[in-house]
Amino acid sequence: MLIVRKTNAYLGFILALIAITVCPFLKVPIKGNWNLHQTDSRLFFISLVIFALIGFCLLLKQLRAFRFFAIVALIWSVLMAAAVYFKSNNYFGSKFFDKVLAKTIHYQWGWIVLLVAVLLLATSVRKEQLIVQPQPDSN
Repeated sequence: MLIVRKTNAYLGFILALIAITVCPFLKVPIKGNWNLHQTDSRLFFISLVIFALIGFCLLLKQLRAFRFFAIVALIWSVLMAAAVYFKSNNYFGSKFFDKVLAKTIHYQWGWIVLLVAVLLLATSVRKEQLIVQPQPDSN
């Protein structure tokens, strides 16, 4: 039987929505702080769909699907961080310009908020054995 820790699930869900919509992910020198939508819109929309499915499963109390999409969100967040890292280190295709660009772009605290949110979501569902107490005989 699956049991959900509702405070962890709701807190993780709210933090994830705040992280992907508002929090800065990259600091670009001339442009300023970029959130996920400004960094890459495809990553933003895929993340938004994954977290919408998580919220939908949480609302309908489909805990197996919620746990599955929470693990998918965890894997997606790690892949997304790796994709942004490799994209910023190989943007122009020239070693000189890529090194200069990689030194000027800095990662912001939005990644930490997203990681905490996804970890809260992934650890909010646990499997527990249902213990049945024997009924005393009334004879």
